[in-house]
Amino acid sequence: MAVADWLQWLENTPLAVHIRQAAWLYPVIEIIHIVGIVLLVGPALLFDFRLLGFAKHLPVAGLAKHLLSWSRRGLWLIIPSGILLFMTNAHTLGYDPVFRTKLILLVLAACNAWLFAVFRSRWHNSTEMPIPAKAIAVCSIMLWIAIIACGRLLAY
Repeated sequence: MAVADWLQWLENTPLAVHIRQAAWLYPVIEIIHIVGIVLLVGPALLFDFRLLGFAKHLPVAGLAKHLLSWSRRGLWLIIPSGILLFMTNAHTLGYDPVFRTKLILLVLAACNAWLFAVFRSRWHNSTEMPIPAKAIAVCSIMLWIAIIACGRLLAY
């Protein structure tokens, strides 16, 4: 099955059609998606600012444990709601350069988070973060702003 055929099939599934036709379903899914974004990005940005040197009195390890658990909860809302939103307009979005850019940025954000996880144990007891930790934080901030901007651009 070609990509175009798969995208069209996805958009024509009964679930996608129902979401498009139900008066309140699409807006409810969109609200869930936005709440998930807040839960994911808000704590991530607060943690990134800590890595950049703000609120040095807060221990990195404790802050990571608390804030990043909220980010993971946000993912549980974002992923299924994002898939449902995509399904309703799969054919158009599948070829939209902004959507493709957003997906690439999401992959880069995941790689950035993975890098943080790999090196976190080396930094969690430090008061002053090393340059690589700060670089990861700056990348995270820039990536999440760009991802959110792409999401907003898709709405218009």
